Amino acid sequence: MQATSYTYDSETRSGQVLLDDGTPVPFDGAAFDAGGLRLLRPGQRVRIETEGEGETLRITLITLQTL
Repeated sequence: MQATSYTYDSETRSGQVLLDDGTPVPFDGAAFDAGGLRLLRPGQRVRIETEGEGETLRITLITLQTL
């Protein structure tokens, strides 16, 4: 799934992405670390892997979207 980086806190390595429909979804440090990223800037296109749906939707991996 693809999304756009919305917020990022470098101290906690957590933040939020926006899905293509505008829905914000938070991610934690574990999901950020799983993707091997060092930094994330607002507006970057990212690829995410998720578990659950609706209220239980959570991001398990976040990495940069490459073509």
